[in-house]
Amino acid sequence: MRTTWLGGLLVVVLLVLAGFGESLARVFAQRPTALPQHSTAAGDSLHSHSVELGDGRQQISLIDSRTRSLAVYQIDPRTGAISLKSVRNIQWDLQMDEFNSGGNPSPKEIRSLLEQR
Repeated sequence: MRTTWLGGLLVVVLLVLAGFGESLARVFAQRPTALPQHSTAAGDSLHSHSVELGDGRQQISLIDSRTRSLAVYQIDPRTGAISLKSVRNIQWDLQMDEFNSGGNPSPKEIRSLLEQR
């Protein structure tokens, strides 16, 4: 009887630990990742930043410091599909002293305003 009881307790403990292990693995698998800027070689002008979005997609921003361009990609974890979301030359944006807007003026309009100085 005692052996049966200990065997049953052992089975319950193993099942609980196995369930806890799966839960723990899921928790760590869902941790957002944010990678620091990355440069592959000395003098390389391409930098990247990666972050996991709340819905599981990964977003990667690539910045070319030489051309002052920004590209944003999103990766679907289920299919592996990579979607280009936005590309923008930020050269003229970076020459503004201040700006707070919902999308206007466009970079072309900013450039035109700066050239009128």
